[in-house]
Amino acid sequence: QVQLVESGGGLVQAGGSLRLSCAASGRTLNSYTMAWFRQAPGKEREFVAFITWSSGSTYYADSVKGRCTISRDTTKNTVYLQMNSLKPEDTAVYYCAVRRPGKYDYDYWGQGTQVTVSS
Repeated sequence: QVQLVESGGGLVQAGGSLRLSCAASGRTLNSYTMAWFRQAPGKEREFVAFITWSSGSTYYADSVKGRCTISRDTTKNTVYLQMNSLKPEDTAVYYCAVRRPGKYDYDYWGQGTQVTVSS
């Protein structure tokens, strides 16, 4: 079992920056993949970025590539999402998720943190 707690959301003007954090607890994360997803009102949840815990390899959705950076601190069991040049269309609830080795789906999720970007 893995518990995930997100923080760092808030209200920011277009062009601004935010850093989201996701603290994981419950077990070690070696060989796990951690990701950020988001869901805007009336829209389906969409993938934002992932990072592999062991090697730190990353992958981004085209919509955030070049504006967002996912990173992890293995000493704090925390993953971050640095978001720059924010746009109103980035407004959403952002969720942290974990995928176990060998699994296709992300099966542990946080409660989400709201990001609102004003124009």
